[in-house]
Order: sequence, then C-alpha cells, then structure tokens
Amino acid sequence: MDQAKRERLEAKGWKVGTVSEFLELTPQETTLIEIKLALSRNLKERRQKLMTQVELAEKIQSSQPRIAKAENGDASVSIELLIRAMLATGATPQEIGQVIAQTR
Repeated sequence: MDQAKRERLEAKGWKVGTVSEFLELTPQETTLIEIKLALSRNLKERRQKLMTQVELAEKIQSSQPRIAKAENGDASVSIELLIRAMLATGATPQEIGQVIAQTR
C-alpha cells in the first residue's frame, strides 16, 4: 500500500497493519502458516501435472475433498498430510525442504 493511501485511511480512523498483527500471531505461528501455504501451493502445482485429486487421494488412502482442502490451504489439514501427498506425487525430501526453506 502506498504511503498516501495509508495516511488517508489512518486519518479516517482506520488502523492499518498486517494480518499477523490483526490476529495477534506470534512470529512462530506466522511462519507455520506460511510453510503450510507454501506446501499447499506446491502440492497443487505438482499434482496438476501428474494426476487427478481422486487419483492422489487413492494413493494416500484419503478422499478427494481432503485433497482439495490440502491444495487450498485449509487450516484443518495437517503438515503430515501435505507431506504425504507431496511424496505421493514423487517429491523428494530435499524438494520438500526447499519449499519450506523458501518461505519468509
């Protein structure tokens, strides 16, 4: 957001900040969310090149709606499920580590 717009909003009584500030997240919570979102995005990219959500769900003994939630960053999806799904698409532990390392 440019400085002029920020000043206009603040002059009208709006508080301008980040999502993390609004939700009062700790730096660790913010990083965890960023990691989960990065894994979700990468899973979706990898899976779209290789198979359908149904096929991936069958491979990891899950369901298509659960895969859809994983790919869309749903908070109810565990990091374990994201990693299991990525491994099922052929990702190596090193590739998963690179996705995580690129956050922040």
